[in-house]
Amino acid sequence: MTYSTALTLWNTIQERFHKTAKSLPEQDLRLSMNAVSIGYMLRHSAEVEYMFAEWFFGRSIPADVELLTKNGPAGTKVAFTNVQELADFMTASNQHLIDAMRDLPEEAWHKPVETPLGSSTPLEALGRLMYHTGIHAGQISQIQKSFHNKEKELTH
Repeated sequence: MTYSTALTLWNTIQERFHKTAKSLPEQDLRLSMNAVSIGYMLRHSAEVEYMFAEWFFGRSIPADVELLTKNGPAGTKVAFTNVQELADFMTASNQHLIDAMRDLPEEAWHKPVETPLGSSTPLEALGRLMYHTGIHAGQISQIQKSFHNKEKELTH
């Protein structure tokens, strides 16, 4: 019961976030606020899904996945500027988390788990992930809006 309810909520947020990400003009991936680019935020969001799948749902991060944003934007030496690569990475991380959620026994959803972020149940962690996605979706929208408003000012 918890999985099916959680999955419905998760998919509602993720479908919209993924649709927005996939429709971004590639040049917008370089737009930034406080040294954090839109491309970075997309990559970071997907990496956090991998981390939460491991920490709260017991699903190991695949060996071929490198966490490039875990040390923050200053520690990241890669520019994330390819929409298709980011979309593919986001799709893979989302599926990885969904698989981990599906395999979690019902009683484990409500048991606190100790992680580097402290103690939370997997259900609480999923709520945190939804919030995290929402924060970055809002930041992406704000960066684009700010950039395009400045662009209009310069052309008028």
